[in-house]
Amino acid sequence: MVSFDEGQAEAEALDRLQDLGLSQYEAQTLLNLVRLGTGTTQDITRVNGVPRTRVYEATDRLHELGFIDIQYTTPRKFTVISEETIVRMLNIQRENTITELAECLEEIGPAQPQREQFGVWTVTGRDAVASRIDEFIADADEQLVFMTVDELLTDEHLDRLRAAEDRGVDIYLAGISDDVRDQLQVSVPSAELFETLWEWRETPAGSLLISDEETALVSALVNGSGDADEIEETAIWGAGDRNSLVIVLRAIFTWRLHGERAA
Repeated sequence: MVSFDEGQAEAEALDRLQDLGLSQYEAQTLLNLVRLGTGTTQDITRVNGVPRTRVYEATDRLHELGFIDIQYTTPRKFTVISEETIVRMLNIQRENTITELAECLEEIGPAQPQREQFGVWTVTGRDAVASRIDEFIADADEQLVFMTVDELLTDEHLDRLRAAEDRGVDIYLAGISDDVRDQLQVSVPSAELFETLWEWRETPAGSLLISDEETALVSALVNGSGDADEIEETAIWGAGDRNSLVIVLRAIFTWRLHGERAA
């Protein structure tokens, strides 16, 4: 659990509330009332100088959302619901928004992006690369070739590989370390393990995936833009039986796998 002092906690809460759809003044007004418990417009303004006109607008909106109650005295008083209820209501709204977005996207167009025959796409960031790998594993019908390093192997990868195994996909796995190989072998017992072509231990190698000999992705570990010790991941991928990246990687690993079977 992250530890904050009061100032940091308020700044972080403001950001998260805005991420969840509140305006800056709505978020600040809500936090002011969390601090006060109950207060008038003037009380809310005094906490940190939120303009009175903005407080009027913000309290009306927060009341519509169900986060505060109003006592119609002169002047009006506002009281905030419990913090647990605020969090629960925001979570429900977030889930409803995601559900509605999914329905809209499904109505707008096909679920799968168009796969180009030529050229490659660039993906940056571990989460983004991991999502592409999970997507390609989930789409595989016949064959998967997958290799990765310790820090990039996720539980989601293992779950998707197990699901591919259950639907009869032929899976070929390589781990750069004994640790990764052991995890892969335990999780996907029917998969064939193969030795990598290169010594990747001393290189910034990341992951490699070929699915159905039609989609290929290869990633590398790179220095992040922040801390000097931060390591990020970037990848390129391509799709289609005439895509240059797919052709090269398919040729290399098809030869390798066939060679190991013949040995």
